[in-house]
Amino acid sequence: MPRIVVVSPPFLSHATPLSALAAALRARGAEVYFACAPDFEELAVRARVRFVPLLVSRNANTGVAEATRQDAAEAARLTEFLEATRKGAVETLVTQARHRRADMLADPDGVYDALGALDERLRPDWYVVDQLSYAATLALHCLGVPYATYCPGHPTYVPAGPGAWFGVPYEWPRALRPDPHELDGLHAVARENDLAFTALFDKFARDRAPSAPAPGRAFALTSPYAVLYAYPPLPWLPVPPEGPAHLFAGHMAAPPKPLGTGWRQRLERLRGHADRVVLVALGTFLSARDDVLRTVVSGVLDGTADTAVIVAAGGRTDALADLAGDRAVVVESVPQQALLEHVDAMVHHGGNNSFTECLRAGVPALVLPFSSDQFAVAADAERTGSALVRDPNALLPEDVPAALTGLRRAVGPRMPVRARALRGRGPRWGAARLMEAMSERAPAR
Repeated sequence: MPRIVVVSPPFLSHATPLSALAAALRARGAEVYFACAPDFEELAVRARVRFVPLLVSRNANTGVAEATRQDAAEAARLTEFLEATRKGAVETLVTQARHRRADMLADPDGVYDALGALDERLRPDWYVVDQLSYAATLALHCLGVPYATYCPGHPTYVPAGPGAWFGVPYEWPRALRPDPHELDGLHAVARENDLAFTALFDKFARDRAPSAPAPGRAFALTSPYAVLYAYPPLPWLPVPPEGPAHLFAGHMAAPPKPLGTGWRQRLERLRGHADRVVLVALGTFLSARDDVLRTVVSGVLDGTADTAVIVAAGGRTDALADLAGDRAVVVESVPQQALLEHVDAMVHHGGNNSFTECLRAGVPALVLPFSSDQFAVAADAERTGSALVRDPNALLPEDVPAALTGLRRAVGPRMPVRARALRGRGPRWGAARLMEAMSERAPAR
């Protein structure tokens, strides 16, 4: 059986699903190492795989972005990003594009050297690398070692053609239609980034590995053997680039664990005061938008009599503590996957983990996208008939009850069918298909 190193960036929303994949690869008999920042060693322990400390990014998020230890420059970028989300979709995407050089390719030489040393020590048969860990992908390409690509978000993170730009949504949800002039500016910044990154990749490869094949277009650089997507195989998605096997795992969530006693008791108390329970979580970065969290919770509490809420408030738990009561639980974090088996709806930010976990659980969602691939994910969620989408910056408390009522009417009849289909996929499905593809396509070492 192969020896595999799973390389993860130091972000909880990426490392958690990658650790689930690592566990599934181990369950199929592989010898698996989980390579990530030291703060994430516990994920390897839970997955029952070996841990290797490895830093592939200066940025980090161990669970609540604002509370994660990082240097002043990274903290300043996070603050700027959060401020941009208040100004709208295009402003946020442009800000993210301008941050990308520092965030995504901060130390390519250091990552190359670290992965080279790791490869000398472990000699794995192949690697799995997160598509957004560009420095790690570039290093593995230049080292000439076999690797598979894991795409953690929307499949268009791998650009499908020359007219597709990383950081520009392939589709927008109906509630967010940017001004064409603003979109022109976003396209221009994305094109500049594409050219700049490609030039950086090319120069790095010529300097460090002159005999390696040219990496080509930077954002499109993936494994030539297999790309594993944590996304359902939706029929309207752009056709992926030719070459590798494209494997759509549907989701990358481990089987949900039973709720602990404390959470069961909380749910029982809420159900004693309400017929329906809504889970509200905006992810590890965007929980900082406590203004939007307050809008949603106030809208539910003031505008309905039969609905309770559970809110993952991150570092803003104290700021929202006044909302807690008979129909509201306000906590820093929640066991999201387990809770989705017990709630009636979710309000989330359009993060891929939340989207696919809701689909798997058959839970309809009100999606409030802010950044990154969330607009594309929201458009897909809308099209699957599993969600409604609203602009988080335009949302008023009185809009929330109407949206949740509309969600109950709008959810398509195929949602239970899609949930059953997705439950048949996931990490185990992905691990089996990935091992098969790499065995057939990747060269032996």
